[in-house]
Amino acid sequence: MRTRSLTLFALCFFPVVLTAQSGDLASYQIYGGFTSLSNSFNGVPGSRQPLLGWEAAVAFPAWHHLRPKLDYAAFNGTNLGAPQHAFFIMAGGEYEHEVGKERLFGEALFGDAGLNQNWGANGSPGSSASFSTLFGGGVDTPVSKHFAIRVEGGYQYTNFYLYQSLNPKLPYRIPGLPNNFSRVSTGLVWLPHLESASSGKRHERQPVESELVYEAISSFGHYHLFANSWWSNLRLAGLEYDRHSWGKFIGARMDYTADILPAILTQPSKTDVWGNPLTTDREHVAGLAISPAGLRMMWFDGKRIKPYFFIKGGLIGFTKKALSKNASYENFTLQESLGAQFKLTDRWEFRTGFLFFHFSNGFVVNSNPGLDSLTYNAGISYHLGKREAGR
Repeated sequence: MRTRSLTLFALCFFPVVLTAQSGDLASYQIYGGFTSLSNSFNGVPGSRQPLLGWEAAVAFPAWHHLRPKLDYAAFNGTNLGAPQHAFFIMAGGEYEHEVGKERLFGEALFGDAGLNQNWGANGSPGSSASFSTLFGGGVDTPVSKHFAIRVEGGYQYTNFYLYQSLNPKLPYRIPGLPNNFSRVSTGLVWLPHLESASSGKRHERQPVESELVYEAISSFGHYHLFANSWWSNLRLAGLEYDRHSWGKFIGARMDYTADILPAILTQPSKTDVWGNPLTTDREHVAGLAISPAGLRMMWFDGKRIKPYFFIKGGLIGFTKKALSKNASYENFTLQESLGAQFKLTDRWEFRTGFLFFHFSNGFVVNSNPGLDSLTYNAGISYHLGKREAGR
């Protein structure tokens, strides 16, 4: 399985003016610094070697001290005669609390780790992608109104496997191959908009714009990006919830989005460990996808035609093991979509677009075929609450 997409983290690198939210906390926090991982990925006992790298992150405006956060980190080094080139694309939440002038925070992040294939001892091959988690925290010390020095650390988990050969790829692990790492980082935080806590103005609370979308998703093609298998088709239909939460970013309205989607997977009835078909017979497998973490960006808010982009992460479970009998019932999901929403009435809108739907198990078991589906997305949107004139 190969991991090469930086879409999840692309939002962090646009040189834009960020719109502030009301409150006494910075609307956005943009971080860059140096980082270290406690061990190499082939660092068995007696041959441990730390890796050095860099990290960048963006935390979005806080809600009750809780911020959505995106994080990217890259590490490089050499151990046991093999290069170690790794990166992590992660998303999650950051909870913060001020103590005097210092800002303390804790974080929980989940995502994907990528690694060069010849990372095993003496360049032996191994898996190049894994599910990863990071639990940690740190402290920000202000040095000016808009900058602070950050020191943070945490626990990082990955699950990479070695391969007995590349054709076929047969995964295995050796005693002492590390899963658990410590990670430390230090650098500079930029707080582009810091509202004054002394502002005594009270603003009338406005109703938050939100909507429900009944959506349908269906495969029309595949390609290899994260996953190995492309002989299966996926169909989903269900409800999406969108809530205007974070002001504007590069001219787009920033919305929280989540969905729950019953699913049908059509797959070969017999496959090998990587999901390659061993028969032409096909079967239908029922499932349910839940994506609780998502971001929608919508341009031309209030107009009749509104382009959008969204990204969501979550889980999908099936009534039998998906894509291979050696794989898992549950998988992690990533959705990315581009499209447009068309106004029908003050409350009803129609939307359509193209959607990339990925699911895989992140090597929580030895077999991880995964599926990258090109799909269409269509839906009917209903706006909740009171509507302003012209919206």
